[in-house]
Amino acid sequence: MIQFYSPDILESRVLPESDSAHCCRVLRMKEGDEIFVVDGKGKRYRCVILEAHPKHTALEILSEETLLNHWKFEITLAVAPTKNIDRMEWLLEKIVEIGVNKVVFIKCERSERRVLKPERLEKVMISAMKQSLKCILPELVPMISFKEFIKSEEYDDCFKCFGYCSENYPRISFAPACPVGRNVVIMIGPEGDFTPEEVESAVEYGFKPVTFGENRLRTETAALYGVTATHVVNSM
Repeated sequence: MIQFYSPDILESRVLPESDSAHCCRVLRMKEGDEIFVVDGKGKRYRCVILEAHPKHTALEILSEETLLNHWKFEITLAVAPTKNIDRMEWLLEKIVEIGVNKVVFIKCERSERRVLKPERLEKVMISAMKQSLKCILPELVPMISFKEFIKSEEYDDCFKCFGYCSENYPRISFAPACPVGRNVVIMIGPEGDFTPEEVESAVEYGFKPVTFGENRLRTETAALYGVTATHVVNSM
């Protein structure tokens, strides 16, 4: 199955230009062919092509179905973006495929990257959503400050944790501490780790310092580990 993406499919009945080009030029689909279109909000539509146009392929909706996330809790990943943006794009692709509800990019004291282009990152997430046959596009928060994130009351009822490398502060192993069926917030710091002041602030606002094993992991590896381990713990 190949999925296409049109967030306003019910109103427009057309594919956006990027998906239209892929549909008509790459896959060479034509009038009368049936395709599947997702809206990123949990709906998948079976459609027939009325006009195969590389910029605005017109569709007729034949049927629809609701496909919610297969996990019953919320996973929020907050991560300080790496200097090499390719590593963040790789991370977004993998965690969308595995399953995440929200991605927040945070700016820390030691962050080497302080500016992002959310349009490109969203394209990566859309592609991963379509490829993994999901119908819900995770929420993307481009960049907020570390302090703004940890102070948010939105996550007060969640299990909140952050990966921390230094042995100067007591840590717990993430997997045994991860609760079953509860919303989880995982925060991963920059390549230079969190500052001692940031660690104290995070703990003050209810975040637990955790470790993801005996080895020191890259930012994107630690983030992927956290999301994956959350699913594994909740599937046992």
